[in-house]
Amino acid sequence: MKDWKRGTNPHSPFTWVPTLYIAEGVPYIIAMTVSVVLYKNLGISNRDIALYTGAFYLPWVIKPLWSPLIDLLLTRRSWVLKTEFFITLTLLAVALSIPSASFFPITLFFFWLMAFSSATHDTAADGFYLLGLKTHEQAAFVGVRTAFYRVATIAAKGGVVITAGFLEAKGIPSPTAWSLVFYGIALFFLLLFCYHYFILPYPRGDERRFHSQVRFFSQFFDAFASFFRKKGILTFIAFFLLYRFAEAQLVKMVAPFLLDPPSRGGLGLTTAQVGFAYGTVGVTALMLGGLLGGYAVYRKGLKYWLWIMVSAMHVPDLIFLYFAYALPQNLLLISFGIAIEQFGYGFGFTAFTMVMLLVAKGEYQTVHYAIATGIMAFGMMIPAMISGYLQELLGYKHFFLWVILATIPGFVVTGLVKVEPHFGKKIERHDR
Repeated sequence: MKDWKRGTNPHSPFTWVPTLYIAEGVPYIIAMTVSVVLYKNLGISNRDIALYTGAFYLPWVIKPLWSPLIDLLLTRRSWVLKTEFFITLTLLAVALSIPSASFFPITLFFFWLMAFSSATHDTAADGFYLLGLKTHEQAAFVGVRTAFYRVATIAAKGGVVITAGFLEAKGIPSPTAWSLVFYGIALFFLLLFCYHYFILPYPRGDERRFHSQVRFFSQFFDAFASFFRKKGILTFIAFFLLYRFAEAQLVKMVAPFLLDPPSRGGLGLTTAQVGFAYGTVGVTALMLGGLLGGYAVYRKGLKYWLWIMVSAMHVPDLIFLYFAYALPQNLLLISFGIAIEQFGYGFGFTAFTMVMLLVAKGEYQTVHYAIATGIMAFGMMIPAMISGYLQELLGYKHFFLWVILATIPGFVVTGLVKVEPHFGKKIERHDR
């Protein structure tokens, strides 16, 4: 054990990289997507759902501000374990709170704590990944971490919702069904924590650095300031804020639209059907779109694909406008339409990721990439928070028409971004 702690790792990366990124993906999807379906099932209005769950983006917005503490106070391994255990406690607290009369503010509070813990876990896990693997292993496992993050997405967005819908179909009241589901998620996360406690290696260099705090903070603030001195940075910030302006609004209202009955302008799907169509078929298409996008950039470079990718991101939003007017009842047709939209989203999001990498190039790549993701999260948070208000004001038909109009800023900022002709060709890509 002593030699292990000094840096030798008796376990293959295959024993911990997949589970580490499952642990990274599950709480994010629970907070951002599953909570929407939960609150819709429990009778919360679209306005309140979007406002309060949209605010869950905030921890990812401000994550760069406290990320230095992960380097200063504890080892990354310790942060990973502590945040996983705390996430387990918040999931258990949500399960206990759902049946109560005041479930909405109480569960929001615990979801909020979970979101902060998840954002902290993201930073610690990504740093641990870099320390725990040699350079050639980091490149080899990029695809593995991405794939298992998507597996977590399917399990949470699809499996969890389908399970809740199955319990509801058996006559179990929605609060009880969802409470049981969250007990199950809490147990799963507890098992992940226990597994990682014994399996995660002790990499060399994973040390607390509190003794060098003055120098560290000096370098951090210099790195932070240098981001805003980059050439053309205002254009890039506009891109980060507006490229997903339409999608940020759409994504919060998809589940309510699918669940609401036709009398209220929705498609009237059951919870289990939403889990299948949106959480399983949709996420699988999203993953395939992302994989194809990465390969396309690898072959031809970002500049070649940029306009095709922004079109793939936004044009398929027309499918939901069609759904709102036609109100189809065929689950296969609905699933096919969602798959097309999600595939385009995955393909188009590749351009966004590559532009973040373009901006992050240079001496402080890690910090600058973190700042870019924070700006991205802010660009998602505000539109998501107001989307429920707009939907209730306009109705689904006019709301999805507004979403189509809201894609215009995404095309405008894409035209302003300058990309080197061969940027992205045959280079490694980050997953999100």
